[in-house]
Amino acid sequence: MLAVVSAAKGFTLITGASSGIGRELALIAATKARPVVLVARSEDKLNELARKLREAHGVRAEVVALDLGEPEAPIALFREMKRRDVEIEVLINNAGFGSLGRFHGTPIDLQLSMLRLNVSAVVHLTHLFLPAMLERRRGRILNVASTAGLQPGPWMAVYYASKACVLSFSEAIAEELRGTGVTSTALLPGPTRTEFQSRAEMTGSRLVRLGMADARSVAEAGYRGMEAGRVVVIPGISNKALSLLVRLSPRFAVRRVVSWLNRSNNEKQGSVKKGMG
Repeated sequence: MLAVVSAAKGFTLITGASSGIGRELALIAATKARPVVLVARSEDKLNELARKLREAHGVRAEVVALDLGEPEAPIALFREMKRRDVEIEVLINNAGFGSLGRFHGTPIDLQLSMLRLNVSAVVHLTHLFLPAMLERRRGRILNVASTAGLQPGPWMAVYYASKACVLSFSEAIAEELRGTGVTSTALLPGPTRTEFQSRAEMTGSRLVRLGMADARSVAEAGYRGMEAGRVVVIPGISNKALSLLVRLSPRFAVRRVVSWLNRSNNEKQGSVKKGMG
């Protein structure tokens, strides 16, 4: 962890910042001259990114190597920000992971860990950092959900359910925050070219083979939407069309189509694949 040199305001805290959408969000924030706090498990990757941001954009970049899937990690991160006298103005909850396989064939410890990172950490960090934003009457919260949260997800049941929770939570507090100077935005990317798919060994799934967006375009859409105070951001025309189709289709049809998309041609019954996002 880096030593604090002086008090600083207006930081953007990004979880899951070491790769993918989180890394791109950090690069975008730095181009806007915003100091950042980079949080993920991989300290080496975070330090390299922090060095790049300092050299290219002259911004202050703090690194906190932490596994937010651990129950006490959110409060530890909050206390570390207090210790460094860092004021968080923008909170980006991006860390998360998914697993591919039958629900009953996936270890329960893995699925509960997924809920702690994808849901509990989002709720806990928001609860910790939101009061100071409200007191200052300024702040932004960006929660990275997924188009997966728009429907049930056979073969990734808990992951899809976790993203539905993030979406519902983000929309609910957005309404509570109206007129406060603080906003809540949910970003709903579809399949995106990151380490998520390869780590989850999902490259053989029909969903992935249909095509993926690049992480930069997703991050840019999310950042723009957050700055504009939008409640829900769905990047890409195809993802917008999908969201409309899901709303109009019978639920049984949605379940069966998603099941077909998530299964790969060589899928082994009950297999478990894990990917970070």
